[in-house]
Amino acid sequence: MHLGAVSEVMIETRDLHRSYRIGKKSIEVLHGINLSISKGEKVFLCGPSGAGKTTLLYTLAGLEKPEIGTVHIAGTDLYALGRKAQASFRNQSIGYVFQNYHLLPELTAVENVAVPGAIAGINQTEAALAALARVGLKDRADHLPAELSGGEQQRVAIARAIVNEPSVLFADEPTGNLDSNTSKYIMEILLQLADEHGVTLIVVTHDQKLAEVGDRTLVIKDGKVG
Repeated sequence: MHLGAVSEVMIETRDLHRSYRIGKKSIEVLHGINLSISKGEKVFLCGPSGAGKTTLLYTLAGLEKPEIGTVHIAGTDLYALGRKAQASFRNQSIGYVFQNYHLLPELTAVENVAVPGAIAGINQTEAALAALARVGLKDRADHLPAELSGGEQQRVAIARAIVNEPSVLFADEPTGNLDSNTSKYIMEILLQLADEHGVTLIVVTHDQKLAEVGDRTLVIKDGKVG
């Protein structure tokens, strides 16, 4: 994707800093990161283990507040919002796919997908079934996570992330626990969803080859993105 002047900015960060304390030592993970990501862009975030890929993703998604800096999504200053307003914004505008699925074991696939609606006090059964259909799993709607393969569980997690039609979809090593064929299929689903619905897609991966299917690859190293 060509990032010209006509591109609409979806995510913009300014001077992001994030550090952790280990005993008396402070480890800076994000060191003044500035990013601009366009609407509909598919960006892959790579880098060595421990470089801060997941920390950056969490910070962009509103899950981990930076010590310094701002994150704007569709013009909204994410960390200027109150806690309730921020949670509502994330629920409506952001989808997040975790490496380890994070499905509730006692809920069926369709019930897991309907969780974002339940949080908002909305019955989303029909929308959840439609989201499962989009990832090819409508016939598994009544199965518990333990009755599904790893790839199927990740597809349920993707359906949950898209049930509210988010503007931005974040995925943290979404194929990290899957075999190569299933990984390819999961990535095809994510890319297709992004293309068909104009969703901005940000994916963390350690697989440089996998990252080549996106519009842009960003590499994080020593707390900076290059």
